[in-house]
Order: sequence, then structure tokens, then C-alpha cells
Amino acid sequence: MPLSTAIRPADSERPSGPGAPDTRKARFWDRIARKYAADPIADMAGYEFTLQRVQGLLTPEQDVLEIGCGTGSTALRLAPFTGRLLATDVSSGMIAIAREKLAAQPLPQLSFAVADADAPMARPGEYDAVLAFNLLHLVTDLDRALALATQALRPGGLLISKTACIAEMNPLIPWLAIPLMRAVGKAPHVLCFDAETLKAAMVRQGLEIDAVERHGTQGKDIRVFIVARKPG
Repeated sequence: MPLSTAIRPADSERPSGPGAPDTRKARFWDRIARKYAADPIADMAGYEFTLQRVQGLLTPEQDVLEIGCGTGSTALRLAPFTGRLLATDVSSGMIAIAREKLAAQPLPQLSFAVADADAPMARPGEYDAVLAFNLLHLVTDLDRALALATQALRPGGLLISKTACIAEMNPLIPWLAIPLMRAVGKAPHVLCFDAETLKAAMVRQGLEIDAVERHGTQGKDIRVFIVARKPG
């Protein structure tokens, strides 16, 4: 799998307040937003399988939050299966593109907002499901991001994630290639962990693991799909 595919997300005044973005992270994704939007999905069959799987977990009565929505393509596909979907991203450039797509394909239950997965962005117990696709390896603090997502869930709510497990790649990639790319501004901050580490981090937040799957169709799949439930 190409490194650029593995580390991408599904995406002058310093902002402040709930969900305010980290300006360093935001600048990186703002810079590549248009190119990111134009790049094709590397494994379309795997992506479609994930969409079908997630659609089966959502209902038209649910309030849903997506964190790290990128340019909104997945949110546009999933919104019709929800009652309300707020899709957020740290990058205002990504969100601008997402809003352009929404204007061309209006969906009354869908809205987009700039917010950082590492910062509070929801009231406790506000959502029935939190979606995090190709995001959790890009947050600054995995435990904090998972704690915030868990806090946003109602009892019985689902955290549905698909995450690149960089530690499952060739060791030269996380320990040599990614640091070199970061040094020249070609890669974002990336957390290196495997699927077991991610599961353990979710369990530390009190989540119960319902499912662990791999949806890739092109050889080894380093992206793990996890459905975790908040007890209650």
C-alpha cells in the first residue's frame, strides 16, 4: 500500500472555543485539500463494503457525529441513513470543499463544521453514533480523542471507526519514511500502533468491542474496522 494512501484521512487568527482546530494540523490539510479531493479512492471495493457495513448500523432516528470527515464524500453517502449527521474536520479547506459538494447535492439532515477531534466538540451524550474513518492514527492524543468521542455518545451508542494501523506496515515506513516525509512537510503527524493497541485504548475508555474486521480487497489490509459500544 502506498504510504500516501495509508496516512491520509477518509481529511491568520488562532481559533478558540469548543472544537477549535490545532492550527498546525489545519495548515497541513488546508494546503493539500484540493489535491486530496481530486485523488481517487485506492480501494473502491473495500470502501464500498465499509459503507454498506456502516449503513446497516445506522437508523433514520439517530443523531450522528463524524469526526475527521475530510471533504465530506462519506458523510454525503451516509447522511440519508441518519436522522441528523454533523460532519467535522480540523481543516477549513476540507470543510469548504465538503460544503460545495453539499450545495450541489442538498441533504437536509447533513451539516459540516470545522472542529478538531482532539478538542471537545459535543455535549455529553448528544449522539447515538460517532464515526471516525481514517482518522484515529492522525490525532495528537489517542486516549483523549477516544475519551471525547465516548463522552459524546449516549448510553448504548456506537463508535464506528476504520483506522490505518501504521505499526503493521514495513518497519522502515513508520521509523524512517514517515519522519523523513514529515521533515519536508509531505506528511502529517502520525501515531504508530497496531489493531490490538487501538482496541485496548477503546477498552480503557469503557467501550465494549462489538466487531473487529478488515475490509480491504487488495492484499494486506492495514486498516482495521472496529465497532465499539458505550455500555448502558
